[in-house]
Amino acid sequence: MQFSNKNRQKIIDTFKNNEFDVVVIGGGITGAGIALDATTRGMKVALVEMQDFAAGTSSRSTKLVHGGLRYLKQFHVKQVAEVGRERAIVYENGPHVTTPEWMLLPFFKDGTFGKFFTSIGLTLYDRLAGVKKSERKKMLTAEQTLQKAPLVKKEGLKGGGIYVEYRTDDARLTIEVMKKAVEKGATVLNYSKVEKLVYSNGKVIGVEVIDQVTGETYKIRAKKVVNATGPWVDTIREKDNSKKGKVLQLTKGVHIVIDQSKFPLKQAVYFDTPDGRMVFAIPREGKAYVGTTDTFYDSDPINPQMTKEDLDYLLKAINFMFPDVKVSEKDVESNWAGVRPLIWEEGKDPSEISRKDEIWESESGLMTIAGGKLTGYRKMAEKIVDLLVDKFEKEYGKQFGPCVTKHTPISGGDVGGSAKFNEFINEASKIGQSSGLSKEEAESLASKYGSNVYRLFDIVKNNADTAKEFELPITLFAELQYALTYEMVVTPVDFFLRRTGAVLFNIHLVNQYKENVIQYMQSYFNWDPEMTERYQRELEEILKQAQFVSEH
Repeated sequence: MQFSNKNRQKIIDTFKNNEFDVVVIGGGITGAGIALDATTRGMKVALVEMQDFAAGTSSRSTKLVHGGLRYLKQFHVKQVAEVGRERAIVYENGPHVTTPEWMLLPFFKDGTFGKFFTSIGLTLYDRLAGVKKSERKKMLTAEQTLQKAPLVKKEGLKGGGIYVEYRTDDARLTIEVMKKAVEKGATVLNYSKVEKLVYSNGKVIGVEVIDQVTGETYKIRAKKVVNATGPWVDTIREKDNSKKGKVLQLTKGVHIVIDQSKFPLKQAVYFDTPDGRMVFAIPREGKAYVGTTDTFYDSDPINPQMTKEDLDYLLKAINFMFPDVKVSEKDVESNWAGVRPLIWEEGKDPSEISRKDEIWESESGLMTIAGGKLTGYRKMAEKIVDLLVDKFEKEYGKQFGPCVTKHTPISGGDVGGSAKFNEFINEASKIGQSSGLSKEEAESLASKYGSNVYRLFDIVKNNADTAKEFELPITLFAELQYALTYEMVVTPVDFFLRRTGAVLFNIHLVNQYKENVIQYMQSYFNWDPEMTERYQRELEEILKQAQFVSEH
């Protein structure tokens, strides 16, 4: 069955007519990871997400699969070791959504990091994270640092350390993990909100869901229920009357995007700000993005937004570290804001609260996983599914195997591993060119979609007339049709924001083609005028938020 919104009713019928081993609430990276792990061990898995997949924290991160160098300052050594090692696994299993990025850490006279700490810290980081030889840190003189990053401030510069992080597309990473879970047998659906938990003799045995597209209410029965809802885990615990002991503390992080013509950043830089916090500046797709802020947040997590204070903080940070760039509000093309669901620790500043994950089980048997980082998603899933395996054996005499996700490529990841990825792109590109694309277009699609790219090439080959009819560039049409058929896109925002990232990194393209895309989706899904208008308004609202500056 194709993973398409056109099959929505079939998926709902599957939910209604089966008892599952596990139902996972939450379709961010943690939920996707759990669904994949549990399914590959032989469990019958259902997963529901109240918004689009990755619509919460999992599409609003710094877009790095990183080991958390700054946690060394807080002596969270074990955490650095664990997530550091996970980076390479995430990369190997999906080189089309994750790529190594050399990161420069400059140090200054009287700065937070001196040469000694930088050298020791990065060496320890390399050791803990098991970094391969070719990617180990190098120490640079002030002159070498400026060769790498000529825009960095010169005053007081003593040198720098350069080390490897991994850049990712967080939303696409989540989607690819989710698609792999579906390929392996999981039944999953977005825009499906858990309204209630279902109980028998005081034990949770399922969930009651309201379909956000049709309004239909139905139940999913399962032996175990896992709450992996990120910022909403306490909301689900409230439904279970088990919100006690540890609770969540949300903090907000904001990023801004500036065109390379205004901020010609060629080297990723990780730097400390005047208030002692650390900020990333990263080049991507002809843009530079900078973040993140870290402030306590107590409003609705569904749609956090950048404030004027957030914007001023980031502009000040840029002008502090890159004084010759002189960026201002008018240079900011787009922005995003997200919340981190951290576990509350009394008396700690947002930046000091641990990013560690924890698992809690309530009296009803509801299992909740909270905290954690994007990088550690696979390991978090392994921990909770290990617990489930244990429980199934004790309570039901059912046996499931060990975790196999360490060596399971995600959807699109069947490219022969990271070492053969460039070779794969070259070969795939030839097929793309024979479908009528330029070399650059074919390579760009292959590097983004990995081994799934052949489906996009087929769309290109067979749909030139349709693309022309709707006045869409053939590559954009191929991405749209692929997302509709294989990636459960429901709304234009799903496509422009989470399947392509265009709202963040190519907002001009969105403004140019939004009407054409909506028109095509309307004809594809046969929306009535009311539905079309609703989705149109939603996209306009998202664009308005992303283009914060032009509105103020």
